Amino acid sequence: MTYRCSVNGADTSLDVEREGLRFGGRFLDFAEVVRLTPMNHRVWIDTPEGRMEVSMLGFSYDGFWEELSAAFAARNLAALFVEDSPVMLSEGEYEMPGERGRGRIGLYADAICILPDSERALRLPLCFADALTAEGYWMTVRMRSGLAVSFGKMGYDSQPFFERAQKNMAKTKAERSRLTAGLTAAPPFTQAGLFRTTQPELFWNAAYGDGCCAVELSAGEDSATYLYRFQEPKAVFAARLEEAMEAMGPHREIIFLPEQKLEEKSLYRMAVRRCPAVRFLRERSAGRLIHNATHAERLAAFLSANN
Repeated sequence: MTYRCSVNGADTSLDVEREGLRFGGRFLDFAEVVRLTPMNHRVWIDTPEGRMEVSMLGFSYDGFWEELSAAFAARNLAALFVEDSPVMLSEGEYEMPGERGRGRIGLYADAICILPDSERALRLPLCFADALTAEGYWMTVRMRSGLAVSFGKMGYDSQPFFERAQKNMAKTKAERSRLTAGLTAAPPFTQAGLFRTTQPELFWNAAYGDGCCAVELSAGEDSATYLYRFQEPKAVFAARLEEAMEAMGPHREIIFLPEQKLEEKSLYRMAVRRCPAVRFLRERSAGRLIHNATHAERLAAFLSANN
């Protein structure tokens, strides 16, 4: 729908599109949106370049805000690589490190998603949750990384959301355990894992040297090897690697695209900002190996270089 409004004091027409807002000959990509704030029949849009004011919407205000917030939430979900339909979708309050507020809260087959009207959208994979507890009107998910996120005040949705989330967590953990038990890693690879639990045909293998790691990503007949150097204890790196692989799913480009190329892909820019594990892996990138006749030799040289 096209809205007649004022943007920063200038009369214009504005369209809410799947990837952003189009107005006055300009396109604002949702990747540039830091926060959306409805206030006094205005919508404030914070970006890295400053704050925009959308006003003078008249009777279209409520419809505009609903369409805008829904489109932004959908784009956040796309950036989190959530492609399945929700088991349950509600609205409530949330609290995470550095932010609290109210937003959409979704339960999916293998994750809980917090979707605020900001760039702090978060996907919590149930396979890495240590605990899910409820106290009063609040639920808390504690992840194995140490992250704790609370949400609640969802009205009559609270109890059924908690019960379904518990069942999904148990089911996801059991299924992932069953699937990973069937994975094997041939030397020099010693660690094998899945991407998303719901995509068992996609897997990865990792080989380690002293402070270095080579990761083979396999999807059908297509494969590639990515190299990393790290200073953390191996167990810490291995856990973050597993989290990053699960987060990115089959979207392998997100872990190796250089910053300049990443700027050209707005959805991937959003994804990197919303996933600490992917940022962790990108920061430790040491290149990649092309599969050719010397691949095995070059892989062995990389793994032994720091030994």
